[in-house]
Amino acid sequence: MGGKLAIVIGGGPAPGINGVISAVTFEAVKQGLEVIGIYDGFKWLGKGDATHTRNLHPDEISRIHTRGGSIIRTSRDNPTKDPAKMANVIKTLNELGVKYLVTIGGDDTAFTSTQVEKAAGGKIAVCHVPKTIDNDLPLPHGVPTFGFETARQLGTQLVENLMEDSQTAFRWYFVVAMGRSAGHLALGMGMGAGATLTLIPEELGDKISLNKVVTILTGAIIKRHATGRSHGVAVIAEGVATRFDPEELTFMKNVPRDEHGNIRLAEVPLGDMLKQRVTAELDSLGLKTTIIAKDIGYELRCNPPISYDREYTRYLGYSAVKFLVGGGTGAMIMLEDGLCHPIKFADLIDPATGKTRIRTVDTNADDYHMARRYMIRLEKEDLEGESLKKLAATTKLSPAEFKKRFCVAVG
Repeated sequence: MGGKLAIVIGGGPAPGINGVISAVTFEAVKQGLEVIGIYDGFKWLGKGDATHTRNLHPDEISRIHTRGGSIIRTSRDNPTKDPAKMANVIKTLNELGVKYLVTIGGDDTAFTSTQVEKAAGGKIAVCHVPKTIDNDLPLPHGVPTFGFETARQLGTQLVENLMEDSQTAFRWYFVVAMGRSAGHLALGMGMGAGATLTLIPEELGDKISLNKVVTILTGAIIKRHATGRSHGVAVIAEGVATRFDPEELTFMKNVPRDEHGNIRLAEVPLGDMLKQRVTAELDSLGLKTTIIAKDIGYELRCNPPISYDREYTRYLGYSAVKFLVGGGTGAMIMLEDGLCHPIKFADLIDPATGKTRIRTVDTNADDYHMARRYMIRLEKEDLEGESLKKLAATTKLSPAEFKKRFCVAVG
């Protein structure tokens, strides 16, 4: 059939990117297309620069599906913020002779893809492949984004190691896990490793009280102390920081943001801040506990994909090309029950924000309730009867004082 197909990667790395590149290349070449990889996301396209590309051939990419990272790299450049940049993207893709475009990325890249397809005016068919270790793109419940399962597995292993260390050295770890808008990865890591507890933004509401988070963590440590255990691991989704009540966190107003307007969560010292606050609370109650803050995120993004993601990305890449050459455009590829179900770009957009819809953890679902049952933290029944007396005896507080101080943790 002839023509060119281009591949663009946007956002942060995720295990399996190279698998999609490989599968797209294999299938596109079999369909008679020439495949070009665009380096560094939309960075050069937005500048009207058509020189940062490479031709992709099956013999070059036959084994890259086992590798982490991206052979054409990635970036967070956002051409949607500047009409001139968007015009450059379309002009440059036309100059390159691109007839089909496969974008690979998360919610921000998905939104950029919708705008590229719109601006191309039918001259370029666009298909998006959902990629993010955050698992927050609008797919059906139980259908992951590629890269998530690999990231969860490695994250689980790291949390398991910290749990063993916490028991061996009598200490607590506050593990902050990636997840800007949703707590899928933190919950997956916590459940997989059997962490003491996991905190995600979805359970805490749209405006999260720092005091409540500190009280939940402090209460969990006290409950463990009451049973003779002075160790534990709390996994906390980094997205908790984006929902803190600004009245409690004036410093959040000046946190640097990326090209898409998202807070650079790596620059928010969430773990250290919670460590300091909880340590102070415990000291005031007569409990001495060593707490270590640990971020887990960047270690996960370029890990070699596990077999699940290797197979999954091949299906996605194949399906993306099949969709495009079959006359499709303007959709995100989704696989469910072994079948390809393209989701139209129009259905990805949240009318309230004008951006890509975010899939959050459903705290009403049975799998979340199961996860919650395995956590060790204060519950309503702990603030009554003998349980309350035992917890209060662990501190300097009377039962009535304890209940008043910690009722916010179970509200």
